[in-house]
Amino acid sequence: MRNIRKTFKRPKKAWDQARIKDERIMMNMYGLRRKRELWRAEEILRGFRGRARGLIASEDKEKEKILIDKLSKFGMLKGGTGLDDVLALTVNDVLERRLQTVIFKRNMSGSIKHSRQKIVHGRVSIDGKRIRFPSYFVPVEEEKKIDIIKDKGGK
Repeated sequence: MRNIRKTFKRPKKAWDQARIKDERIMMNMYGLRRKRELWRAEEILRGFRGRARGLIASEDKEKEKILIDKLSKFGMLKGGTGLDDVLALTVNDVLERRLQTVIFKRNMSGSIKHSRQKIVHGRVSIDGKRIRFPSYFVPVEEEKKIDIIKDKGGK
């Protein structure tokens, strides 16, 4: 049986007008369907930043290298950076690595919502494997292997 748990935290203040406005702008810019997707990205970022703060306190060079290599693999950091750069990451950096955004940025779709539709309908493959999740986190080496599957029949 799968362990089901929340992957995000709701904002503490439900009706903060400035936050709601900023969230709406981010949702339109990245083609998100629900605020839950944005909150998930914030939670991912919160995890990376929390690990970085812990590593600054403990000064464990091995774990620091592992974290920086992981973020470099996903294209969120450049090689040879430090933990201060991890703390400087924003939600935009996380959302830029989603499959939906990568397809749109590579001009494989007409709009950000069109890229989401292609993914959900199973028209996108990475290295020959179909990916049906717009929130898939794309590593840099897989970015070149993204392919749009052409419709074989129909109109």
